[in-house]
Amino acid sequence: MTLTEKAHELQTLLKGYGRVAVGFSGGVDSTLLLRAALDALGPENVAAVIADTPSMPRREFEDAMRLARGMGARCEVIDPNELGDSRYAANPADRCYFCKKCLFQGISDWAAVHGFSVVLDGNNADDAGDYRPGRRAAQELGVKSPLMEAGLTKAEIRELSRKAGLPTAEKPAMACLASRVPYGTPVTAEVLGQIERAEEVLRTAGFIQCRVRHHGEIARIEVAPGELPRLLEPALRETVAKGIKEAGYRFVTVDLQGYRMGSLNEVLKTN
Repeated sequence: MTLTEKAHELQTLLKGYGRVAVGFSGGVDSTLLLRAALDALGPENVAAVIADTPSMPRREFEDAMRLARGMGARCEVIDPNELGDSRYAANPADRCYFCKKCLFQGISDWAAVHGFSVVLDGNNADDAGDYRPGRRAAQELGVKSPLMEAGLTKAEIRELSRKAGLPTAEKPAMACLASRVPYGTPVTAEVLGQIERAEEVLRTAGFIQCRVRHHGEIARIEVAPGELPRLLEPALRETVAKGIKEAGYRFVTVDLQGYRMGSLNEVLKTN
């Protein structure tokens, strides 16, 4: 299908759902999904449900709230309390399954009480070929993925976002903070807070596509490969190292391969 045909298919799918609760993070995918749902169903039939969780940076949470309200959507906040699930906190390779189970169960419970018949997530067609155990949780709870069903890829979602004038069209990918913790290392609110403070140092320094991978006392920095020379400039390097140590790390390292999505999943490919 052409992009126009896929966009039409998305509208058709949405119109068939009735009242919908959109799991909203303020990222590229969920923002286009929310915009499309509002257009198809009207604001009275759409709720943007945002998770208030330690695994979501405060900056992202606040941006998501502003964005949803700015789009005219009903905005609701839930606490999925994934850290209360010992299986999630133990951080196995399928950690995302337990996280999404808590999240989508929380959204589904809220939706049932408030008369919203369908829960939607922002999975897209590219996600079908990636390692995403959270997808299984969504399927078990009957969560719909209309972007995926319409065959929309990330690049196409960005293109539709540009056409719609959405501020997220060029927004870099943003995964939850727990994705910075190697499998088997327990996930705690303290660790997530430490990672968030460390990444804020990089963002304050002007790095957009960046991660701080948590290895106990060691922080492993990933920035876009093209930004590595800037990071290694003596003055900035010292500022970043000082700030990340103040966030709670003893040693600060730079990954010379630069940022790549899901780098902690590389261990799964070798086992």
